[in-house]
Amino acid sequence: MENFDFWHKANILIHVTCGLIALCIAIIALTTPKGGKAHRISGRLFLYFLSVVIVTGLFGVFVFKVNQFLIVVTVLSGYNAYSGIRVLQNKTNKINRQDILVAIMTVSTGIYFLYYIKKIGFFWSPIVVYSTLGALFFIISYDLLRYLIPQKKYGKLWLYEHIYKMVAAFTALLSAATGTIYDEFQPHSQYLPSAFGMLMALSFILYFYRKNRLSRK
Repeated sequence: MENFDFWHKANILIHVTCGLIALCIAIIALTTPKGGKAHRISGRLFLYFLSVVIVTGLFGVFVFKVNQFLIVVTVLSGYNAYSGIRVLQNKTNKINRQDILVAIMTVSTGIYFLYYIKKIGFFWSPIVVYSTLGALFFIISYDLLRYLIPQKKYGKLWLYEHIYKMVAAFTALLSAATGTIYDEFQPHSQYLPSAFGMLMALSFILYFYRKNRLSRK
């Protein structure tokens, strides 16, 4: 039992430390010139530390039986990061079996969680649960439906997808942190960072849309 408690605490320490480092690195990625060396390096480091956060988060849920809602926040952040990098690598909406499989597995996790909360009783804040699951289902629905967009019209959509998904991965991680640290201010401490992230993503998208439009002219 003591060994179990030790590994649980070690898992929490790694999870929290890597989460804080990932948040700091994400801020560097967001504030450095897009496409530059600092942006690319910080982006890769963010993914590395986020991966550790995801793994330790899943250990916390399935091995140490901590807050089950963590799995949804973890999956949302992880899927956005995965999809955000994949779209940057491919820069196309050609059908990809790997991406479809990951999307189906992720949405299945969200559906299972809905079943789970109905089974045990709904004791998390509805605004947090529904907004998190809604964001997850929205982005996966888009990822599956974008294959229907003609490739000639798809154009620079990959850039805007990358911006939205990476900012969403950052703010999902941020909302998990603020929601845990400032638990007494729930649900505001959890959904406000996500709302801020949405405004940030839309601002970046609008900026690059105008920039690309001017360059075409």
